[in-house]
Amino acid sequence: MIIPAAQVDGLDKEFGTTRVLDRINLTIPAGQVTCLIGPSGSGKSTLLRCIAMLEEPSAGIISVGGRPLGFSLENGKRVKLPTAHNREVRGQIGMVFQQFNLWPHMTALGNVAEALKTVRRMPKAQANEIAGQKLDEVGLAHRRDYYPAQLSGGQQQRVAIARALALEPKLMLFDEPTSSLDPELTGEVLNVMRKLAEQGMSMIVVSHEIGFVASVASKVVFLDHGRVVLDGTPQEVFAKPRHPRLAQFLDTYLDREAVMLA
Repeated sequence: MIIPAAQVDGLDKEFGTTRVLDRINLTIPAGQVTCLIGPSGSGKSTLLRCIAMLEEPSAGIISVGGRPLGFSLENGKRVKLPTAHNREVRGQIGMVFQQFNLWPHMTALGNVAEALKTVRRMPKAQANEIAGQKLDEVGLAHRRDYYPAQLSGGQQQRVAIARALALEPKLMLFDEPTSSLDPELTGEVLNVMRKLAEQGMSMIVVSHEIGFVASVASKVVFLDHGRVVLDGTPQEVFAKPRHPRLAQFLDTYLDREAVMLA
């Protein structure tokens, strides 16, 4: 039996009286790319943040690599798991955000090495060696001594990816990693993600880059109003005739892209 990279069962998330996620059930296959698409406000980023335990779910169970995260189910009741357990399971997850969140006073190498020194307690020389390897993997070995202000947006995001990879996660989460980039720089970040996909990294990607989703995803999940409307391969999800809500979303997306290009 192949253990999923992540499993979401009956997930709800409420902010006050507003339900943002509504009974989400989702299996994230190991070694594959799962892409979350949908209109703004559909709950994509909230779902990702719940899987990363950056938000506490209001109900439901999440497991990563077959191990529960946050809560377990005991005798039909949700029980909060110990902090040490959650920290260990959470350590299997790497996350890349819309904003790069790099330390401005550290070089690219320093940004990648910092977590290795503080989280893994590695000696500086060892942390720097691994950081250099990860920068090389994202095509930035020649920029290791540059500060964030000296790097383009695409290069900064690639440093952020290298920083996440340095901790050797088993599951990578990407929350619209190209939304802060202009079209010219978007490609270099997507190419790094394609390379990770080819290497068999388990990934969950929130993205409006429909071409990337259609060509790289093994699984596409379309969310609307906090619910999973469609869930399948790109061929199944984008098949014609399309689901009416997906068709409306794609028409709006394409219209917006055309206006931006004009």
